[in-house]
Amino acid sequence: MDAIDHHILSILQEDASLSIAEIAARVGLSQTPCWKRIQRLEASGVLQGRVALLSPEKLGLGLSVYVSVVAGEHSDLWLERFTRAVAAMPQVVEFYRMAGDVDYVLRVVVPDMAAFDVFYKRLIAIAPLRNVVSRFAMERIKATTALPLDEVAAPPRARRIAEAAAE
Repeated sequence: MDAIDHHILSILQEDASLSIAEIAARVGLSQTPCWKRIQRLEASGVLQGRVALLSPEKLGLGLSVYVSVVAGEHSDLWLERFTRAVAAMPQVVEFYRMAGDVDYVLRVVVPDMAAFDVFYKRLIAIAPLRNVVSRFAMERIKATTALPLDEVAAPPRARRIAEAAAE
């Protein structure tokens, strides 16, 4: 991956609805090489997909809850049962296995407290849990799906070429 690939990815993170012609113009390429780069990024798995971002509040899904779970046991059977069931719950929009004093963290999006209560009862029925702590978000200050591509180093020559194309 070079600086031009980084620039393409930055553009796509900002607006994936742009045409190949628009992206190509922004990175200083013709359409075919730009399209081939995007195809290569998709084939390598760097570019996993293109989606529309929705407003949870406008859809009536204004309650975000961060749920920390300490496992009731640490067997393969428990792990398989718990992860499969939680991953299938549509209210869970992020699901992480953690290191430290908490085994899992879930980000849950629901309409209101009553819906969370229904979700919570389903969660604790999946498998034995030692502890569950829920934290309710009061205000979303920043939310982005854009990764910090500036943290990914590009070769210096390619970076200069991409910066010149962006000017």
